[in-house]
Amino acid sequence: MGNAFIHFDKVSKAFGAMTVVDKLDLAIEKGEFVSMLGPSGSGKTTLLMMLAGFEAPTSGSISVRGKRVDALPPHRRNMGVVFQNYALFPHMTVAENVAFPLKMRRVSRGEIVDRIGKALDMVQLGAFHDRRPIQLSGGQQQRVALARALVFEPEVVLMDEPLGALDKKLREQMQMDIRNIHHRLGLTIVFVTHDQAEALTMSDRIAIFNHGKIEQIGTPSEIYDRPTTQFVAEFIGETNLLSGKVTTSENGLLGIAVDGGQQLQVASAAKHEPGKHVKVSVRPERIELGSSDGSRNELKVRVSDVVYRGDHLQVVVEAANGSLVIKSTRKTTTPRIGDEAVASFSPEQCWIVA
Repeated sequence: MGNAFIHFDKVSKAFGAMTVVDKLDLAIEKGEFVSMLGPSGSGKTTLLMMLAGFEAPTSGSISVRGKRVDALPPHRRNMGVVFQNYALFPHMTVAENVAFPLKMRRVSRGEIVDRIGKALDMVQLGAFHDRRPIQLSGGQQQRVALARALVFEPEVVLMDEPLGALDKKLREQMQMDIRNIHHRLGLTIVFVTHDQAEALTMSDRIAIFNHGKIEQIGTPSEIYDRPTTQFVAEFIGETNLLSGKVTTSENGLLGIAVDGGQQLQVASAAKHEPGKHVKVSVRPERIELGSSDGSRNELKVRVSDVVYRGDHLQVVVEAANGSLVIKSTRKTTTPRIGDEAVASFSPEQCWIVA
């Protein structure tokens, strides 16, 4: 951990009696795209502001390339920052806005012109040099803010909810644009969002924040398919939680007697003693309606609601231990409310959460 590109070592931040970031450790490698995801007030933006230099840690240290940066002012940290509200200067043209960090660094006029051109081309705004922010759409303003953050070739780009104000289609387009710029330039990007789909789409790793701590960090597939806690399972995507008691543990399979009496098998490398109460997370799209070949878990259910969602049917079913939500893409037969059925899912596609 000590030789990570960016390293938070037991960093805490308190505002008066309230601790917002609590003894947090985080290592980020060079060229990584790490998203910090969590509900409002979980500490993710405060951590970003401490990395940028706009807030000072109450305790702990922040290092970049093995050198502490806690005491450095923001302009000496060589980091580009993009905020949700764009923070463009309304009285300046697009080119002047993008030039601003270069002028602050006393870059020569000839090089400024060259770099502005490259930065605006990168965000597909090459023809907009002389416009003012008020003449641009929200998406275009956000691209200018991105160009301004990239123009001085920072080692790290920090983004705080940068796409929050955009409509869905534009937001998705910008997600792909930022991803492409990240891949092309090999930037290290630290990205704050509360949008799960955005984090899954863009990140190399996602850190899930809860009450000032990182609850879990991993690749998008690890976080989604292998949540370690109930909070992570419920915060990322949708999930069904089944409560039960461990009955057997052998060959990487746990036998679980779920509330209501039915037996499940859950793949788990971790040791869980028989008799232990556990929760099993299973994603709605991992469950199928209909009997299996016997290799899958089966629960007897009754259909209580069916909602057409375009690319899938959302089916709510009642089992002995509560209701389950199923995302069904099999359109062969549409289940009807009141139908008796079997919900099945594989032992590898459900997971024990703490």
